[in-house]
Amino acid sequence: MTQSFSFSLNATDGKARTGVISTPRGDIRTPAFMPVGTAATVKAMMPESVAATGADILLGNTYHLMLRPTAERIANLGGLHKFMNWDKPILTDSGGFQVMSLSDLRKMSEKGVTFRSHIDGSKHELTPERSMEIQKLLGSDIVMCFDECPALPADRTRINESMQMSMRWAQRSRDAFGDRPGYALFGIQQGGLEEDLRAESAAALRDIEFDGYAVGGLAVGEGQEAMFNVLDFAPDQLPTDKPRYLMGVGKPDDIVGAVKRGIDMMDCVLPSRSGRTGQIFTRHGVLNIKNARHADDPRPLDENCGCPACRNYSRAYLHHVFRAQEMISGMLLTWHNLHYFQDIMQGMRDAIATGSFAAWEADFHAGRAQGDIEPL
Repeated sequence: MTQSFSFSLNATDGKARTGVISTPRGDIRTPAFMPVGTAATVKAMMPESVAATGADILLGNTYHLMLRPTAERIANLGGLHKFMNWDKPILTDSGGFQVMSLSDLRKMSEKGVTFRSHIDGSKHELTPERSMEIQKLLGSDIVMCFDECPALPADRTRINESMQMSMRWAQRSRDAFGDRPGYALFGIQQGGLEEDLRAESAAALRDIEFDGYAVGGLAVGEGQEAMFNVLDFAPDQLPTDKPRYLMGVGKPDDIVGAVKRGIDMMDCVLPSRSGRTGQIFTRHGVLNIKNARHADDPRPLDENCGCPACRNYSRAYLHHVFRAQEMISGMLLTWHNLHYFQDIMQGMRDAIATGSFAAWEADFHAGRAQGDIEPL
């Protein structure tokens, strides 16, 4: 078992890359999709079920965990892995994004952010140093530096000021993180949709030196076309020998487009949140289980899917338990969605390794354009 953190690139096809991030808790095959375990759980899933979908790593949420049950409590109970019964790697975000989205409950300064808890109104302060301390208490394998992420659209002056402060906070995060063998700290590139500001941010992060680099400040309302325009240049501004992580993405076609442009890691609540609301992702596009067309349909969601929802249950049953608001509905539909997202990742890893990514991508888009099977 490796005792250090490393990244090896095994193959490239165009800009698409496949490789392995090695950590003391296990390997992460890239491109990797990280299910989001906000409050130390991927909602509606057992940890072993999440692993069964093919996930090598989970994301935990600093903001939510620091408020409840608190990082100190988790540390006293043996750390986040033990607490939630997940023995593979965990990445924690810095808390910055959640705090920024509390615009009416927060005050920001050069030092950091003070805010009121959305749970009980109690007052808290989050700084680069405190974010590093919390993530160390949690024991996450990959720690994200503390940054500010302005919502788009924003004017260039605001984006530049925010990026400059995020770079100062990145240096403070690096200093506070210290020397922790086996654990990794990722820097976060900012700069909105501006190529020159992104380049300046990337240069500042490279000077500080991180174990991996995230493309931050996207998937915040700018739309897919604008996001892809940034991804046409942003990953190329980051080191090729370190993992590149696109935060908060996304839909299946967002993920494929990001990997095509050189991204190695992604996370999103979409597969689990959609599972709980009856939205299902399949090779043939998106279907809604609440629709009456499924009420008498004995067929599976997808006859070629190996997840328990597709292997063992009919559309009619899944429609019924969703309508009846039975807990098993969210469990089965979330499992299916996470399984499908991991299938996409495996498909891309295989295609990049054999130099057939373009053909795989064409098949992927053709399948989704077909739409769902005809109603009975």
